[in-house]
Amino acid sequence: MKGKIGIVVGLTAGYVLGARAGRQRYEQIKDAYLRVYNQPAVQKQVAKVTELGKSAAFAVPSVLWDGAVKVTRAATTKGTAGEKLDAALDASKDAAEDVKDAAETTADAASAKKSSSNGRATTGGATGKKSSTAS
Repeated sequence: MKGKIGIVVGLTAGYVLGARAGRQRYEQIKDAYLRVYNQPAVQKQVAKVTELGKSAAFAVPSVLWDGAVKVTRAATTKGTAGEKLDAALDASKDAAEDVKDAAETTADAASAKKSSSNGRATTGGATGKKSSTAS
């Protein structure tokens, strides 16, 4: 479904940018787009994506910053150049794992929110694994 939407958006954008029909055709396409975009079902999905984007925007950057600080501290420790490099590499591996965990947590939260709104599954404990609800 996402691929089909991407193709439609791409074809539409290409047509609008490349059309030689002039301003009138552009206005027709723009009006059709706005009619679709302003439908309640579309706006509901836009709100969901916006909320997911906001939650991800708050989670991941702080983890990235913390990782950069760890790598910088490791690279500026006392020791030989090789020891500093090894410490920086170890810190960067740890930071990469932290970023991966934060991204997975964000994705799991989005999945759980979507599943709970559909009433199909809930998240289980601190593991974040889904478990089916009893019916």
